[in-house]
Amino acid sequence: MIVDCAIYRHGRRSQGPADFSDALAEARAEGDAFLWIGLYEPTEKEFDHVSAEFGLHPLAVEDALKAHQRPKLEVYDDSLFAVLKPVVYEPESDSVTTGELMVFIGDSFVVTVRHGVGSPLHAVRVRLEAEPEVLKHGPTAVLYAVSDAVVDHYIEVAAELQVDLQELETEVFAPVGDARNSAARIYTFKRQVLEFRRAAGPLAAPMARLASAGVPFVHEHAQPFFRDVNDHLMRANEQVEGLDRLLSDVLSAHLAQVGVRQNDDVRKISAWAAMAAVPTMVAGIYGMNFEHMPELRQWWGYPAVLLLMVGAVYGLYRTFKRRSWL
Repeated sequence: MIVDCAIYRHGRRSQGPADFSDALAEARAEGDAFLWIGLYEPTEKEFDHVSAEFGLHPLAVEDALKAHQRPKLEVYDDSLFAVLKPVVYEPESDSVTTGELMVFIGDSFVVTVRHGVGSPLHAVRVRLEAEPEVLKHGPTAVLYAVSDAVVDHYIEVAAELQVDLQELETEVFAPVGDARNSAARIYTFKRQVLEFRRAAGPLAAPMARLASAGVPFVHEHAQPFFRDVNDHLMRANEQVEGLDRLLSDVLSAHLAQVGVRQNDDVRKISAWAAMAAVPTMVAGIYGMNFEHMPELRQWWGYPAVLLLMVGAVYGLYRTFKRRSWL
């Protein structure tokens, strides 16, 4: 569905024809105006009329309809097509979700198509309309503002994930904790970081290309602004890579900690089994029905055997305690 449609003249929103076909013709006739259409999860039928009117390439139209695309930048004869993946952090569930945002720019027009959550378009439109000096640069200003908003939100989400990672580290290295629950949380967290990397990592190449000269449909003086976005994106990617490395270290430390605890348990079980084996062995020997056995008929034989068993167990206990087995 079309959520917004407006003509911008000299950086200011103005009323235009209700039909966007007439609005596009009017914007092109004026030369210093452009049409911005925003769509949300359009159906194929809804998008056919838009794509036909603006001359959008069929392959780009297919990508915009099906979604599930990697961030990319493609140049066609009549338009420039960019795919971005906004990221949203859900504090209630400590999870990361991604949406998709497609931007077509061409001769006096911008078409934005969004899927799922994480769309900064309303905030971007409001901010641009409050800055006519930026918006008057045309469709390139919209592409820059959208990219800047998406990338800046990457940094905010990375900061939220950093806080969650610190809490996870505290849980993992706590003296008493549920090992299975910690392992599940580490795995879930790693999946969130992977989802983030899939959104931010592939965007590096398109941003680097926009930051260079010679990209069609991009204003010739826009390179410094896209370089700034690219710098922020590099910072976000470095944060995500750092989170991934720390998670791997936390997982390795957790597994080592589990292994040490298991070894401690095995040592304790072995120590108690050894202490139980000594009296069992002595009692088993003296429980045999032989007539000629040492001290069998002495009055002190029974107490002596009991004392032997207690002394042997106590000696083993002291030995294991000294070696930290108990």
